[in-house]
Amino acid sequence: MSASAPVNKPKPEALGPRPAPATRRVEKSASAFRTISEVADELEVPQHVLRFWETKFPQVRPLKRGGGRRYYRPEDVELLRQIRSLLYHEGYTIKGVQRLMREGTLKERVEAPEGDAAIDLSQLSEGERRRREVAIAIGQLNALRDRLLALLEP
Repeated sequence: MSASAPVNKPKPEALGPRPAPATRRVEKSASAFRTISEVADELEVPQHVLRFWETKFPQVRPLKRGGGRRYYRPEDVELLRQIRSLLYHEGYTIKGVQRLMREGTLKERVEAPEGDAAIDLSQLSEGERRRREVAIAIGQLNALRDRLLALLEP
């Protein structure tokens, strides 16, 4: 065979369907850093939405390694979960969520441990206290729902 003669290779489709790549998900610890694809899968939003939210919410600051690869801390993931819940489930706009962050309300909601309102609600008016209690409960329920849905996924 000469060097210029074409080699007859079978076309990929002639070899039959390729087997699906083995999806191997290792369960990470709660304190582990997550990649953008892991966070996007967990929150059920596209990666470009997470990048967009980074531009709108400077509080979300994933670590960036060589090549710009993002690694999200657990607190970043929780903040993104809250942002997603406010935008998608509670009907807030981006400006509304930004206002909550400026006022410190969102931070309090994220930092309040489950089952314990770490915020000193006694200093607030009755209406504001009830609104915050409901908002905390909704955030906790949404987080619980998301965790339960994640457990149901194959």
